[in-house]
This record gives sequence, structure tokens and C-alpha cells, in this order.
Amino acid sequence: MNQRADAHLEAWKAKQELAERMIPLIGQLYRDRDVVMSIHGRSLVGRSPIDIIRAHSFARKIDEVELPLEETVRLVEALAAIQPGPVSVDLALLASGFRASGGGDVEAYLRETLAPALDARPGSGTDVVLYGFGRIGRLLARIIIEHSGSGNGLNLRAIVVRKGSENDLAKRANLLRRDSVHGPFNGTIKVLEDENVILANGVRIQVIYSNDPADVDYAQYGIEDAILVDNTGRWRDSDGLSQHLRNEGIARVLLTAPGKGDMLNIVYGVNNDRITDEHTIVSAASCTTNAITPVLKVLNDRFGVKRGHVETVHSYTNDQNLIDNFHKGDRRGRSAALNMVLTETGAAKAVSKALPEFEGKLTGNAIRVPTPDVSMAVLNLQLERETTRDEINGMLQQVSLTGALRTQIDYVESAEIVSTDFVGSNRAGIVDGLATIATGDSAVVYVWYDNEYGYSCQVVRIIEQLAGVHPLHLPALEA
Repeated sequence: MNQRADAHLEAWKAKQELAERMIPLIGQLYRDRDVVMSIHGRSLVGRSPIDIIRAHSFARKIDEVELPLEETVRLVEALAAIQPGPVSVDLALLASGFRASGGGDVEAYLRETLAPALDARPGSGTDVVLYGFGRIGRLLARIIIEHSGSGNGLNLRAIVVRKGSENDLAKRANLLRRDSVHGPFNGTIKVLEDENVILANGVRIQVIYSNDPADVDYAQYGIEDAILVDNTGRWRDSDGLSQHLRNEGIARVLLTAPGKGDMLNIVYGVNNDRITDEHTIVSAASCTTNAITPVLKVLNDRFGVKRGHVETVHSYTNDQNLIDNFHKGDRRGRSAALNMVLTETGAAKAVSKALPEFEGKLTGNAIRVPTPDVSMAVLNLQLERETTRDEINGMLQQVSLTGALRTQIDYVESAEIVSTDFVGSNRAGIVDGLATIATGDSAVVYVWYDNEYGYSCQVVRIIEQLAGVHPLHLPALEA
């Protein structure tokens, strides 16, 4: 091996060693203190050394230089010494702030910067029940289990399903264990047949069989003041969903579909500040509404939107037929695996439930296509002022990196990227910068989204807010 190649390998090994030093400290702070560490929004909890190195490399998109692991190791070790309370800390922002302060005593800097979290203590946890265990229900289970931390946040206690067969419990566990789109479950799963329990990474999930919300006795399982997430879509209005609240043990209900009537439809990051203690039933809207509303908000804030059309190219879903058969919906009876199916979407109109200023401004259609996951929304907008492609992209990229909506909006520029590259994205939507078109006051913006996982992450963020366990972000993000 020549000297140049040897030097590169040694540098890589040094990075691995530094990343490996951080892993046990990141894990201990997460398990014991509910401290979540990230680098520009990329979580480091449960990540491999290579994942951590990649996150440090990502910092070049913002700071134009790779974030040195030597700096973050020092920060992580100081955090382990301080042992703050529940908080979400961005190591890149901390490192930048520490450099700007002139360096010196890193513990003193952290104590000042993280002062609001120093005396905070983990709560007692909030019970969560999943009513329905389909595509979204199982992804919610995966995410909540992964976020279990100290056990003082969201505690997944039960799933409620209709019994499908004598070996129903084993089948439910296997569907959680293996997924054709999202891959294997990250951990171990055991089935306790005698107790109707699935044990996933130490999380005890009671499986309750019921055909009617009124038949469920949550109290016998010790479930109290729980947030119930209804994934069935069977009821979409307050009257139907209120059946859950008649059960002892259920305090609030969250619907994973657009709510009807005057129900509060929430797109996290956009209008979640409207949730009050009086809202016992709320909706998480749809995956498409979650993908486009944050992007539309920042475009409207910067340029103003007069009107527009939203065309979604959406992966097929379980409500379509595998091959041609009767379906009550127009065109949806035709084979999902063989056809592009033109259908309707309520997402364009639903935007106004989160952003009232869009009332009457948007139209929309959808094309279902033969892919299992990841969709795209094409926003064709007339703006209130002229702009350029570079101005639009520059603004959206900056929002995705340092803005308050960076958890919802991601940004990518690649001439080779395709839909499968976004499977598992935890953002509500990802702007494809190379596809952006701007002519005068007209703009076309393309937004990818994992209509399963990205949406499920948005749902979990709402659950965390309802439970009062969403961590404080420090240093604070830009408004």
C-alpha cells in the first residue's frame, strides 16, 4: 500500500475510533436521561460508527467543512459529565456556538447553553394504544419502540385488532418482525402466547381482540390516561371516534386520516400550536397533506401564493385491488400492480385546514402508480411576485438545514436519485431541487415523500406533543 492510501486509511480508522467512543455515552444519556443527540437534525441515537461519521460529513452542506469528530467527542463527554435532563441537542450547533464563544471551559459553556434542561427530570411516561395494526400501525409501533429511551416518554401498551385466525398473534408478530418495504425490525421480538403479548426490545405490547370499541376493558391491563391512535379509518368524525373516550383508560384520540367536520387537522410543524388541553380528538391529516403543507407554508411566507394545482403521483395502497375486481371507488377496482390509476385527492383542499390562507387557492388530482411506497407531489403555483429557480431552491435548502421546519422539509440535488432512495425518510417531504422550475411569477416544485414512514414520523411527533414529552430543542432553531 502506498503512503497516500495508507494515510487515508489511518485517517478513516481514527474517525471510527472517535465515533466508537461516543456510542456508549450517547446510549447512556438517551436511556437514563432522555437526551437525544443529533447533527443538523440527523439523530445519533442507536447509530453505527459509520452512520455517525456520515452525519459529521453531512455538516459540510451547512458549514462548508466537515464537522470534526474531535470537537463532538469533547462535547459528548462533557454532556455525560453534566447529565442534563430531557433535551434534544444538536452537536453541530453546540460546536459552532462553542467556537464562536472563544472556546475554553466546555462544561461551563454547556451549562449556560443548556440551562433550561439542566434541572429537568424525566416524566412518568404516557400510555399509547394502537387501534388497528396495518401499514401505519406497525410503523408507529417500530418508531415508538425505537424512541422508548428511559421508558419515561411514550409507552406502547397495547394494540387492538380483530382476530383473523387461530394463529393471529404469531402472524401479527411476524408482520412486525419483517416488512417487504422497510426491512426487518431492528431488534428482537418474542411472542407470549398464554398472555396474548408481543415482546419487542423489552416493550410489552398487549394484543387485545375486539370488533367494537365499547367492548375493550383497558383497565384490566393497567392502561391509564392513554393516547389512542386510530389507524383503521373506520370512523373519521368526532362522533365515531368519541366511542374510544367512553372507555376507562383512554384520555385522547388521534386519527391517522383526514378528519371530517370541525375536527382539528394537524400537520406537525405548521399548526400543532393550535392543540389545547380541550382537544381530546384530533386528526394527523393525510400523508400528502403532511408532505406539501410545510413546503407551501414557507413558499407562501416568502413569495406569496395566489393559486395552484397539486398533482400527486402516489404509490398504490391496500384499499386498491391487486388485480381487477369490484371496488366502490371509481377506477380503483382496476389492478394496482398493472396500471396507473387516475383518482381524486382531498389533500389540496385539506391544506386550508392547517393553513386557512390557502382556502380556495388549490386544486388537486392523484395518479396511483405500481410502486409499493414513496410518492411525489408536484406543486404548480402562481406566486405573488417574480422569482428565480435559484432563489426558491436556496430558500428551501436553508429551511431544510437550519429552519424551524427542518424536521418536516428535506432538500436534495442529485441527477441520479429515484423513489426507492427515499424509503425510510423521516421528513414529511423532500424537495427535489434539480426539478424546480421558475418562470416569472410561476413556479413548479417537486416534493418526494415516504407516504408510510415519513407520515408515521409526523404522527409520532403529534403523539409526543399530546403526551407532553416532546423534548426541548437546544440550541434553539431559527424561526
